[in-house]
Amino acid sequence: MKFSIVAALVVVLAIGCESSSLVKRDIPAEIETLTKYFQDAIEKVKSHELISQAQGYLEEGKTQITPLTDKVQEHAEKIQEQMKSFVSDIEKQVRPMADNLQAQFMPLVDKMQAQFKPLADDLQAQMEQLFQTVVDQTKALLPPQ
Repeated sequence: MKFSIVAALVVVLAIGCESSSLVKRDIPAEIETLTKYFQDAIEKVKSHELISQAQGYLEEGKTQITPLTDKVQEHAEKIQEQMKSFVSDIEKQVRPMADNLQAQFMPLVDKMQAQFKPLADDLQAQMEQLFQTVVDQTKALLPPQ
């Protein structure tokens, strides 16, 4: 940035020296052009500073967040271990009840299957007979070959 100020001073001095020459120039327009040029240069320098500052903030944030994420990971692992034992205890308590319930329902299910099996077999036989009747009647309607 110091270099740009020195460069601007040199340019202004050069313009001042040239203004005394024989060639007439439009000094306000040149000064305006130079002013715009230096403003653009200053904005570019500031934007580079802002970018580097933003990158610094990001790096600083990352270094602050990393230990927190490590702690969260540790807590998550501890909770998972605690949940495993909790689920295991619940399973130990529920397993006998589930086995007992299954033992009570299995005779009922077997009894229902025993009652529905003859009905299902009878229905199947009736459907096969109906299908055969339809096939026979359809054949009877066809002309002889």
